[in-house]
Amino acid sequence: MTPRLEATHDHACLIVHGPDRPGIVAAVTALVTRIGGNIVTLDQYSDNPEGGEFFQRVVFHRPHLEAALPAVEADLDETLGPFGMTWRLTDQSIPKRMAILASTSDHCLLELLWRHRRGELPVTIPMVISNHTNTAEDVRSFGIPFFHVPAHGPDKTAAEARLVELLGGNVDFVVLARYMQILSDSFLEEVGVPIINIHHSFLPAFIGAAPYRKAKERGVKLIGATSHYVTEDLDEGPIIEQDVARVSHAMTAADLQARGAYVERAVLSRAVQWHAEDRVIRHGNHTIVFA
Repeated sequence: MTPRLEATHDHACLIVHGPDRPGIVAAVTALVTRIGGNIVTLDQYSDNPEGGEFFQRVVFHRPHLEAALPAVEADLDETLGPFGMTWRLTDQSIPKRMAILASTSDHCLLELLWRHRRGELPVTIPMVISNHTNTAEDVRSFGIPFFHVPAHGPDKTAAEARLVELLGGNVDFVVLARYMQILSDSFLEEVGVPIINIHHSFLPAFIGAAPYRKAKERGVKLIGATSHYVTEDLDEGPIIEQDVARVSHAMTAADLQARGAYVERAVLSRAVQWHAEDRVIRHGNHTIVFA
């Protein structure tokens, strides 16, 4: 993590979103200049220049950023308020706190832990929580606390209460690294932070158990993975990232599953990185991703 944190010292990321109108870009760039900042990257998108929505991500360097943040935020309110824009400003040297929830499958979990150890993900990982214990030693070998929270039977009230106890106020977002439990609406509300999920992209064609076997039986030629934000609607939240891999008739169901696991690891890692770097703007049930 050290190289990434040093590279982002005194760097801020500004996310701007609201109704499109002339003058927004000029106002933002003038503000950065006025506060003594220097723009490093600037990405923007309008879904319709005539009455549409405007989205912008600006990364700028400003010496002694931490001390200047209150004044910068006051200036943003004054500058962007008349445009009807919402904004979010983050200090890029402060990594987001990411909790991981997992079950028995370890491929996505270990990929995230490995990338974190290499300094590729700008996050801290205060905990990994699983409803099984098979990954406990692997997780602890990375120096990360592991918590076992069983979730047996149809009533998950006690398990979710324990999850809320562990997560509440301690994390900035949660990743479901193949966590094979359905989370209740009340849990999502109580946790109150973004939750990112990963699953195969066969839905809704091959729903339920053994999707790769079903896909093999149908002779699919492409397999893939989808990472999205979790909402009350199961597997229908805003999509962050997707990818596919070509497969052939000669591959077994196990071969398809192995290829699928590879795609899942890559897709989830990209989604996590983009979220952690404030590259994703949620708008309704879709996303704008400045990757």
